[in-house]
Amino acid sequence: MTQDSYLKAVARLNLWARHYYVLDSPIASDKEYDILYHKVLTYEAQNPESIAKDSPTQRVADKVLEGFNKHTHLKRMWSLEDVFNVTELQEWILRIKRGLELDSNAALTFSISPKFDGASLNLLYEDGILKCAATRGDAFVGEDVTQNARTIASIPLSIAYKGRIEIRGECVISKDDFEALNLERQNKGESLFANPRNCAAGSLRQLDSKITASRKLQFIPWGIGACEINDFIDFTKESLKLTNIHRDSFFTLMEGIYALGFQKPPFIELCTSTQAIQTAYTHLVQMRDSYPIMLDGMVINTDAFSLQEKLGFTIKAPRFACAYKFPAIEKRTTLLNITLQVGRTGVITPVAELKPVLLEGAKISRATLHNFDEIQKKDIQINDSVILIRSGDVIPKIIKSLPALRDGTQYPYVIPTQCPICNSTLLIEEKLIKCQNLNCPARVKNSLTHFASKKALNIDGLGEKIVELLLEHKKIQSIEDIFTLQASDLKGLEGFKDKKIKNLIEAISNVKGVELWRFINALGIEHIGEGASKKLAKAYGLEFYKKSYADFIALDGFGSEMAESLVEFCAVNQTRLLRLLEYIAPTCNTQILESKISSKTFVITGTLPKKREEYQELLESLGAKVSASVSKKTDFLLCGEDAGSKLTKAKELGVRIINAQELEALLDS
Repeated sequence: MTQDSYLKAVARLNLWARHYYVLDSPIASDKEYDILYHKVLTYEAQNPESIAKDSPTQRVADKVLEGFNKHTHLKRMWSLEDVFNVTELQEWILRIKRGLELDSNAALTFSISPKFDGASLNLLYEDGILKCAATRGDAFVGEDVTQNARTIASIPLSIAYKGRIEIRGECVISKDDFEALNLERQNKGESLFANPRNCAAGSLRQLDSKITASRKLQFIPWGIGACEINDFIDFTKESLKLTNIHRDSFFTLMEGIYALGFQKPPFIELCTSTQAIQTAYTHLVQMRDSYPIMLDGMVINTDAFSLQEKLGFTIKAPRFACAYKFPAIEKRTTLLNITLQVGRTGVITPVAELKPVLLEGAKISRATLHNFDEIQKKDIQINDSVILIRSGDVIPKIIKSLPALRDGTQYPYVIPTQCPICNSTLLIEEKLIKCQNLNCPARVKNSLTHFASKKALNIDGLGEKIVELLLEHKKIQSIEDIFTLQASDLKGLEGFKDKKIKNLIEAISNVKGVELWRFINALGIEHIGEGASKKLAKAYGLEFYKKSYADFIALDGFGSEMAESLVEFCAVNQTRLLRLLEYIAPTCNTQILESKISSKTFVITGTLPKKREEYQELLESLGAKVSASVSKKTDFLLCGEDAGSKLTKAKELGVRIINAQELEALLDS
């Protein structure tokens, strides 16, 4: 085989794979594919320096990763606003028309497509080659899962378009493949995936790409990120020879994406009225059970890019698109028992143990009951027939019991007086029931997880699974033990190689000198969140734990429950607090810096050059107060692009409006 015939063979294999995996229309037998594949494999073994980047042999890597690198998306990955019925749909369309200054009867064209229930993935192509595949993450930064994405046959390793483009879509698994995978895991005694979405997300985050390759994932594109739209439209017209090209059309752009070799979903069309959208939605609802991949709604896009640009974005979502969610599915089942969960603050939550029932692709056997008051209000008894509901990302919940179906085997649930984990006496308040034992094993695990979480001490690499592993092997038994961990303690533990051990030890070491508010927030004190932690740190600094009820209640926004919780926590845990303060040595500057914004109230709105949290931290560090809503007491509105109602209200009230550059100038003056 020559290099030229090798490249032709690679192209032929990719064509055959596209017809098999994407178009569902095979043009070669499995035997033909295997014979040519092994010829290519043999040539590559003899000529490793000449391997084509889009060779199908390069989809699965031999190397197992130690962890995932971070990837910054070129453009933010937005969420979508949800609508749930035709009335909300009509209101959404009217808002769009008002935003475009159009008459309510004016015609608009919308592009509609099914909304798949999977894990979002962002593919970056440069010079026609797949450079990076990243998860959504926090919308700005995701995890680089390129090695795993390359194993998905419906993701082209190369495309004809040579410009830089982010192609975004949903990573999914079919219902049949999901059921087969769970059956295989059950036979092996492994834990089952809760639903296809969790399976897809978990499969993308495997450190061994061979595992991802075995999961039969599919990628279905739904949009773009960074892209020179006019250049891409020109390309589709000239190179792909597509007809009926409309330059100012999202629908046309997506047709170009599909023509590059990506899987095209069904039920895609253009609609020019609410009635047409509703008809398409009704059809999709009817198809949801029979369609081979989980659907959870329909995406509606204002088709014209020029109108999308004019409408812009809110702080969370584009104004020009929405997700028309499917109605929640109700199922009847039997409540077999009520068990108890102990949270990190000791709060006891009742959980309904149910006769398993299939609900939106997931086998549901548990549902939260939130609190004991809800059990009484809904008249829920053991062995009752109950109605269960689950919609989208909502946790399954019982909406009512069916007393008319009782047959005499039902009996009321008795509120517990002892902790189900440590058997200590519970504190029963008006709304909450709490375990007060700080050494309760359930509290220890959850407290450790919260202590290391992003909004607390942000110890990278110390998530829930690692905490469970360390507890199981008795490497830690309390929060304090985190700071005495040595590299030797981690050697030999599952998943821990030298690099991972080094990273975790360094992450723990980097906690020293962390901001005091993070330390307070990490403690998990009942009723004390991030905002309250910042106020405590600013007001009382490192002496916060010595303060009295009167001191706490005097703080702005602090009520009696917060003050009482602080007094109780600090009194019971003072010895532990002193040890932790010694380990961590948190820093705090309680001095209010004199500046033009000291004691001023800010509200932040719109899309800004940096994350909103960064501006909030800066302002608060300079003595300013950051509020969530505009009022007569607001001094400044820090305003970015695509601001909404807060900007309107600020103008009405005469509030001073500044942008990011003007804020910098103000602080420098």
